[in-house]
Amino acid sequence: MSKRKRLLLTLGLVAVVMVLSACGSTEPITSESTGFWDGIIIYNFSRMIIWLSDIFFGSYGMGIIVFTLIIRVILIPLNYFQTKSTRKMQTVQPQIKELQEKYASKDTQTKELLQAEISKVYAENDVNPYMGCLPAIVQMPVMIALYQSISRTEVLSSGTFLWVNLGERDPYFIFPILAAILTFYTSKLTMMTQPDGGGQGKAMMYTMPAMILFMGSSLPSALSLYWTVSNAFSVGQTLMMNNPYKVIKERQEEERKKRELQKALEKAKNPKKKRRK
Repeated sequence: MSKRKRLLLTLGLVAVVMVLSACGSTEPITSESTGFWDGIIIYNFSRMIIWLSDIFFGSYGMGIIVFTLIIRVILIPLNYFQTKSTRKMQTVQPQIKELQEKYASKDTQTKELLQAEISKVYAENDVNPYMGCLPAIVQMPVMIALYQSISRTEVLSSGTFLWVNLGERDPYFIFPILAAILTFYTSKLTMMTQPDGGGQGKAMMYTMPAMILFMGSSLPSALSLYWTVSNAFSVGQTLMMNNPYKVIKERQEEERKKRELQKALEKAKNPKKKRRK
């Protein structure tokens, strides 16, 4: 999947979250709610947040924070495979660039040949280009369910945490701003590991925080709190699982060894020059 398509897919998912969150049912969630979505998903999300809140002396904000952390811990295996897939994608990028240069023509036949060759490279290197979008797809229903569990549970929608009413937008936009900053930093860390510095993917690094800021300024602060905690977790997870500073250092070390090997080979090919010196 190209970076442009990945960006469009991510933006599409964000748009779907906004539409479904705004257009979902507004009926209160109770033990009498029926159906898979209302009676099982939304109801149990609501009960879980309330139960966690009771542990923290009735703090619904803390309930949402702990609930978010539980969700992110559950998603760690998925993110681990995403990280491995990303590293594999980076290793085949030189081959992909060579193919793009070889099949630079824009006619339909050449494009089909290019896609076939790229698919072959992915298959040979066990690369799944769609794996990078999987965590976002999985988290989409979680965000919708969280939004509805807050807005459709009276005790949660009227709950407060620090300076915000969880059922209303943040009056000072602090959580939306924090969520946007952490989203930007998470994207930046991911882009740093890419050999070309991110390339066209840099657009997502700026577009996603802007979307998060816009949505967080309009939707209940509970969702902004979720994004803030979730993206803070992402920053820590990235630094632990795929530390870009470590990756860059390793890459520089590999390049240094290649240069030294190249110099050694050149000296071996020219022994007379070495003797004259």
